[in-house]
Amino acid sequence: MRVVITGAAGFIGSRLAEMLLEQAESLGYDEVVILDALTYSGRLENLVAVLADPRVRFVHGSITDAARVDEALAGAHAVVHLAAESHVDRSIASAAPFFATNVLGTQELLEGARRAGVATFVHVSTDEVYGTIATGSWREDHLLEPSSPYSASKAASDLAALAYHRTYGLDVRVTRCSNNYGPRQFPEKVIPLFVTNLVDGRRVPLYGDGGNVRDWLHVDDHCRGILAVLARGRAGEVYNIGGGTELTNRDLTARLLDLCGADASAIEPVADRLGHDRRYSVDWTKIHDELGYAPQVPFAEGLAATVAWYHENEAWWRPLTAARA
Repeated sequence: MRVVITGAAGFIGSRLAEMLLEQAESLGYDEVVILDALTYSGRLENLVAVLADPRVRFVHGSITDAARVDEALAGAHAVVHLAAESHVDRSIASAAPFFATNVLGTQELLEGARRAGVATFVHVSTDEVYGTIATGSWREDHLLEPSSPYSASKAASDLAALAYHRTYGLDVRVTRCSNNYGPRQFPEKVIPLFVTNLVDGRRVPLYGDGGNVRDWLHVDDHCRGILAVLARGRAGEVYNIGGGTELTNRDLTARLLDLCGADASAIEPVADRLGHDRRYSVDWTKIHDELGYAPQVPFAEGLAATVAWYHENEAWWRPLTAARA
């Protein structure tokens, strides 16, 4: 069977492609097609090992391009859709690309899946669609209250995907993950931004009072959850994928400073982000009980390994941070 992964040249997608190939026999897939536009955060360097595999074919194109979508989806049994604009700060500065890619692109991909007779469509989303939660954790049926243009565009794409299930009977399964971390994450995100700044002797920008809380999920655990939903999830269902480690941004910063041999003098307080959600927390009971998912990477171990990766792979990230000079 053939599976298409959109956005596989990015951080999460490239790791998903690697793990899917490792498990291809047990999952029943013998061909992988990658559809990626290679925007600023999608890099072929992330796919060196994947593209060397004879089971893989790469299609360079956008999910907004019907012809490229049809080319990639021809003969496909399943789609795992990760292609998205994803950085909140960029969405605040310029929202249009987020709605164009995340909403219209997803709709074009859903139409392409219908045209191609795709059997299973896994739509990868984010916990940010829920908004903010003061106490407790969101279940999958919680009201969507997105705060940023990014999260609003993802919420819209979630609803579009689920509508294609209800209206057309397309087997759509939606995942919503907490904050990812791990190797190859583009250095605009908080962990690689802080680590690469510290490597260069720069200070790290901490929003507001640093009290915003996030649940951290290693990219390997996220991909395990996605693959479980692909293999055994139910049509029309939403699955939260959590990491089980909630930290304030100030606590996370302290851990990164320690791992990088720096102290609190490296912190640069900055004005808070517009519409900054105070706390995210997903209840992942459903995916645990139905599909047997549980995070396997201890946060302290995963964070240390991630920091070490950025220290050891300057050639990967330094061209991406040159504009900071």
